[in-house]
Amino acid sequence: MTSWKRKSVSSVLISAHLSSYLGKYLWFLGLVRFVPKSDSSKVLIGQPTDESIDVGVAVKEGKEVLVDVFSGSSVLSPGQSSGQNAVVDRILSPLTQNEVGTIRCIGLNYKQHAAEAKMDLPTVPTVFFKPSTSLGDPWPAPTVLPKQTLETDSGDYESELAVVIGKSCKNVSEAEALDYVLGYTASNDISSRAAQFAQTQWGYSKGFDGACPIGPTLVSASVVPDPAKLHVRGLGNKGEVLQDCGIDDLIFNIPKVVSFLSQGTTLPAGTLIITGTPAGVGFAKKPKYTLKPGEEFRVEILPYIGTLINVFEAER
Repeated sequence: MTSWKRKSVSSVLISAHLSSYLGKYLWFLGLVRFVPKSDSSKVLIGQPTDESIDVGVAVKEGKEVLVDVFSGSSVLSPGQSSGQNAVVDRILSPLTQNEVGTIRCIGLNYKQHAAEAKMDLPTVPTVFFKPSTSLGDPWPAPTVLPKQTLETDSGDYESELAVVIGKSCKNVSEAEALDYVLGYTASNDISSRAAQFAQTQWGYSKGFDGACPIGPTLVSASVVPDPAKLHVRGLGNKGEVLQDCGIDDLIFNIPKVVSFLSQGTTLPAGTLIITGTPAGVGFAKKPKYTLKPGEEFRVEILPYIGTLINVFEAER
């Protein structure tokens, strides 16, 4: 494995900036929620013992991922190290459906994506919602393409940075917005384009069961003091790079998005915000690129976060 994460974490930990997080979320660097090989009836929370490992890739390649098990049962309240280790058998979404509530989504939030869609830059964030039932796990859980999506050959990917709120907030300013962020992970805003383009509202076409897989690692906000320095790529079935963009291409940055969503609205702890996708989506390609059963898609966000892998199957 490469050492990109270990070096980056070390440099962050000695940073003066990190002192502002003491007493908040410093007690973890990156958490995973998983089923251990030792007991398939259990779901555990913990931190990989190897900071350099890309959990998603390692699990997909059948490599052993050893985790320092925490005493809590949720990433929202993980407790502390139990002193016990466990090997990952099956990786899960960092959050459960009950924890995320309604998923907040920002549409058309990258300059390059707006250009490829031939749309003007929005002046305020475009918000739509996904139900909690759209939350999905990384591989090896299958990601199901609905029958109507397959009938119209309109399944599409959207690689996105996801934000998890750590404590309840309302009417927060941009300056204080990041104080309420627990951490970051990868997400795929899976879309049914035929249904999307048939309507003016997007929630239906993007809200099918499992259409918002996230994970595998929730990285602490203390490790990512400036999310604009992250980089996202979307990788197709044969490893081809379909999306490749810095988070600094966002039209509305993470503090702006969190602040905007909190105006007049309480964002409880566990709120999941997906922040938009960069250029390179399938419907804009010539010829168009659509998701097919049996294929996989990877959302890679570096440094720190790693790779969300999903393999698709047809709805039965």
